[in-house]
Amino acid sequence: MDHRKPTLCVLDASSYVGLWVTKGLINRGYPVHAAIQKTGNPEIEKTIREMGKVENGLVVFPVDIMDYQSILVALEGCSGLFCCMDTPHVYDEKMVDLEVRGTINVVEACARTDTVDKIVFTSSLTAAVWRENILSEKDVDERCWSDKEFCRKMKLWYPLAKTLSEQAAWALAMDRRLNMVSINAGLVLGPAVAEENSVSTISYLKGAAEMYENGVLAVVDVKFLVDVHIRAMEDSSTGGRYFCFDQIVNSEDETVKLANTLRPLISIPPRCEGQGREGFAERLRSRRLHKLIEGAAS
Repeated sequence: MDHRKPTLCVLDASSYVGLWVTKGLINRGYPVHAAIQKTGNPEIEKTIREMGKVENGLVVFPVDIMDYQSILVALEGCSGLFCCMDTPHVYDEKMVDLEVRGTINVVEACARTDTVDKIVFTSSLTAAVWRENILSEKDVDERCWSDKEFCRKMKLWYPLAKTLSEQAAWALAMDRRLNMVSINAGLVLGPAVAEENSVSTISYLKGAAEMYENGVLAVVDVKFLVDVHIRAMEDSSTGGRYFCFDQIVNSEDETVKLANTLRPLISIPPRCEGQGREGFAERLRSRRLHKLIEGAAS
């Protein structure tokens, strides 16, 4: 642990992305408050608690996002928060409401502290790509938002939860004058992702065929995603939304590769006769992410 570095909080550290953000911070010498929900992934929670026993500078806090006081306890002494909200439960209308309410509580708790001056909020590309006529859009970038009514009509609960939560976080952060950055991640891939992040993976992939055909199905390696999160926290010039992906899946070969990566969660899709290996047009743009990476490298 580097005592010169500020203490940072990760909530929910028992989510898949939260676990890897926690690991990334520890490896870089940051003191970390790992806030875990009792409703989080039990296997990841066990891993975090075991890390807390051996890692100098890692302190584990039980948190209920509906209990405002428990959030404040976890945030005490922290200068920044990584908000990595997710659920191991199936997304439905109830879970959408809980995630939005929890997000509001977390951001409000940050505003009430004297120490937290930046939030890095983990969001999703699904908060930007869903609408009735996506093919009419040449570019899909950080200015785009998913259509909430369209998500409700199609029962796309995961995209709806990510859209509403991120919008609620932005509204409250701006009202409370908090410095916030959102990282809109593609489908997260990484070690043991099919076992440890199965619900979010399946939820993200609802409507995958439509995303694929519209050129907006993208994936991101969790280690690259963590690096972007930490750079966003460290770089004082960052602000706003950043699309984060390292590949757009828009060809038949790539869909087969993705299905193999996520076995046994999804099966290998049958090859479509006549389609061959021709790919669909890419619509996602990540110019802001490239600037962040280039700026950190220079």
